[in-house]
Amino acid sequence: MPTIQGVLGPIDTAELGFTLMHEHILIANWAMRKCYPDYVDADAHVEYATGEVKSALERGVRTLVDLTPVNLGRDIDVIRRVAEASGAQVIAAAGFYWHEEPWMEAWPMEVLADYLIRDLERGIEGTPARAGIIKCATDRLGVTELNRKLLQAAAHAHRATGVLVSTHTAVAQGTGVAQQDVFEEAGVDLSRVVIGHCGDSTDLDYLESILKRGSTIGMDRFGLEMILPTKERVSTLAELCRRGWAGQMVLSQDACCHIDWFPKDLIAQAAPLWNFRHVCDDVIPALREEGVTEEQIRQMTVDNPRRLFERQGAY
Repeated sequence: MPTIQGVLGPIDTAELGFTLMHEHILIANWAMRKCYPDYVDADAHVEYATGEVKSALERGVRTLVDLTPVNLGRDIDVIRRVAEASGAQVIAAAGFYWHEEPWMEAWPMEVLADYLIRDLERGIEGTPARAGIIKCATDRLGVTELNRKLLQAAAHAHRATGVLVSTHTAVAQGTGVAQQDVFEEAGVDLSRVVIGHCGDSTDLDYLESILKRGSTIGMDRFGLEMILPTKERVSTLAELCRRGWAGQMVLSQDACCHIDWFPKDLIAQAAPLWNFRHVCDDVIPALREEGVTEEQIRQMTVDNPRRLFERQGAY
C-alpha cells in the first residue's frame, strides 16, 4: 500500500483508520514564546495534549491531522512528543495562514513555495519529520493580492510534490469557491483539495457548488456552537448524505489543545464541546439518528481520508 509522511515516520495508508482531518495540538505565537519563556509551558502542554489525544484514541480514532501552519506557531517538537507519548499517528502541515504579514509582501510566490517544499521533502525545523499535507487559508478579507500569492504558493508546492491540500475558509464570504478558482487557474486537480470549514454553512447551494467541482469538503468545526450549533451542522451533513455526497466529506472539530487567542477559561465556557472527543461522543450518534448509515459514517471517517492521501504523487 502507499505511504504518507507522519511526524514519526511513514504511515501505510491502509493503517490510517479513523482519521480526524483538521485539528491542532498547539497554536501559540512564536515571537511571544521567544521573548517570554513562560508564555507556553511546553512540558505541561505536552502532558495535557497527550491526554486529549489519548481520549480520542480510546474512542476509535487512529490518526490526527494537525493543520497548524508555520505562522500560527507550528511546533514540531511538541507535535512529535505528543504523537510519541499518545501512540497516535499524527500528520503535520506545511503552509501559511491567511494573516497578511509584512514579511510576505516582497517575496515571489516561488520563494514562498520553496519553503513549503522544504518542509515536505526534507523535514521540519531540522528534524526528520516531514510534513504530510499542505495548509492554506482565505478568510474575511477574501482573495486579496497577497492571499492569491499564498494560495498560488500552496498550489505550486502541491504540483511539485503531489501532496494533498487542505484549506481554511470563511463561509460568509464564500471563500471556498474563490479558493477553487485560484487552484483551478494554477492547474490543480480540485479532487485533490479539501475545502475546510464548510460545516459552518447550512447553505446547500454553496456547499454543492464546491462538491460539484470535485473537491472534498471539511465538515470540521463541530463544537464551535457560537458559529453554528451542532444540531444544524448535523442536519446539513445528513441532508448532503441523503443527496449522495458522503464520498466527498470528512469530519473533524478544528479543536486546539491550546490556542493563545483567548484565555483558557473563556474557551472552556464558550465552547465546552470543542475537543477531540465531540465527533465520536456526540456527532456520530446524532448522525445515526438522522438516518446516516454506518457505511456513510465509515466513508467520512476512514475511507475518504485514506482515498485522499492515497492519491498523492507529483504531477
